[in-house]
Amino acid sequence: MEIDKAIRECADSRLKTKYSNAISVIKRAFALYSIQEVALSFNGGKDSTVLLHLLRAGYFLHRAEESCSQDVVDGENTFPIRTIYFESASAFPEINSFTYEAAATYNLQMDIIRLDFKSGLEALLKANPIRAIFLGVRIGDPTAVGQEQFSPSSPGWPAFMRVNPILDWSYRDVWAFLLACKVRYCSLYDQGYTSIGSIHDTVPNALLCISDSNNSEEKFKPAYLLPDGRLERAGRAKKQLSSISNGLKFKDLNSDSVLTASVIAVGDEILFGTVEDKLRSFLCRKLHSIGWAVLLLAVTRNDVDSVAEEVERRKSTNDMVFIYGGVGPLHSDVTVAGVAKAFGVRLAPDEEFEEHLRHLIAEKCTGDKNEMAQLPEGITELLHHEQLPVPLIKCGNVIILTATNVAELDLQWDCLIESAKSNGDLVLMAPFVSKSLATTLSDVEIAQPLSKLRLQYPDMNIGGYRGSRKGPLIVRFEGKDPTRIEAASQSLCQNFHSGAFSQIE
Repeated sequence: MEIDKAIRECADSRLKTKYSNAISVIKRAFALYSIQEVALSFNGGKDSTVLLHLLRAGYFLHRAEESCSQDVVDGENTFPIRTIYFESASAFPEINSFTYEAAATYNLQMDIIRLDFKSGLEALLKANPIRAIFLGVRIGDPTAVGQEQFSPSSPGWPAFMRVNPILDWSYRDVWAFLLACKVRYCSLYDQGYTSIGSIHDTVPNALLCISDSNNSEEKFKPAYLLPDGRLERAGRAKKQLSSISNGLKFKDLNSDSVLTASVIAVGDEILFGTVEDKLRSFLCRKLHSIGWAVLLLAVTRNDVDSVAEEVERRKSTNDMVFIYGGVGPLHSDVTVAGVAKAFGVRLAPDEEFEEHLRHLIAEKCTGDKNEMAQLPEGITELLHHEQLPVPLIKCGNVIILTATNVAELDLQWDCLIESAKSNGDLVLMAPFVSKSLATTLSDVEIAQPLSKLRLQYPDMNIGGYRGSRKGPLIVRFEGKDPTRIEAASQSLCQNFHSGAFSQIE
């Protein structure tokens, strides 16, 4: 069989291992279900193309074992497995063309469904005795969360077994297989597309763009030249900020609403008083500088459950959660595991993140030996920047910072803001502005005028504090409108004699 032969003869040991594991999953499925009881879900994309050829090889090897012979060659192009294709009006014409060409080339028994995915499956399974469906799902796909290589369908869906032979494959593995086997794939991948959805939300990946000052027409390198597989979905159009994306609810930026954040520090050493945490105040100032309001500062123990409980509470009530501390190889570094538990997903090895770690700490980091290379499955996005040795980790609306001091945090923040301007990972709004007045008046004298101002200016934060018990009282006005801040401060001063307040720069 040409697929099996190509993999056996290639020099890529990683690909051989991935191939062998995938074939084992396929053989196991054939042992559990008859050929009439299984189906392939094919959409013309790179992942399902890999799956098609793995199934061809797996079926060939399964037949060879059943006949107790390794010389089964007749009917290599016979593929009796039912193939499901959901045809959509929003699909690229190239995807449709490639799908039907593949069907003709490999004699696929196609079931063309023009209903939505769920309704189509219900109708298909009602008419056919299908008990298991092979899917080209990989870790990192939105639908991969919580899935294993064999996973029953979700509650509320038709009952069938989801079989995921390439669940642990990376973007690199997919292209290594396609190129090693020299099989055809959709032509869009040679035009810079790296992840193909509908015609409404997919464009070529800008990271593959070939700049040519002499030619205004954009050209792109093929998908297999993308240097970082974690960025394969960079060609998918982002949703509008007024929608919900990755669990982050964005507010209408034209309204007067304010985006909110919580800051969580992880560390027993902070709770013991051994270490003074200077990162919280620094992060609060940075968030205020981009117009975000910080609703809560929290410190939690180095304990997975404690981290998970805090993150779970805050991620549903804030637009963004920033968490730092407890990231590393020690037994007490539980932040990433806590975040995964808060989202109800498992930790899984991440090949791309492992590569970054390997460049940083050499061969001391491997995916199956170092938990630093394991990230929350299916919800992780790596935030890259050329100045960062390791990308920041974003899970839904939670950003995990690895800074241990103010200088490191300053660098990570600057990189986060710079990338936010191009990819929208963090919404930048008008910054908060403030004015501070100092007075020797007592708290009792100033309490009632401040209370009235608070009612008059509900959009503004008005408060007071003292640096020391006998020091002056500092009254602080903070908001988004400098004119209203000035008006509020002048109104307060008019309640008292001239010279009662002095402005603090």
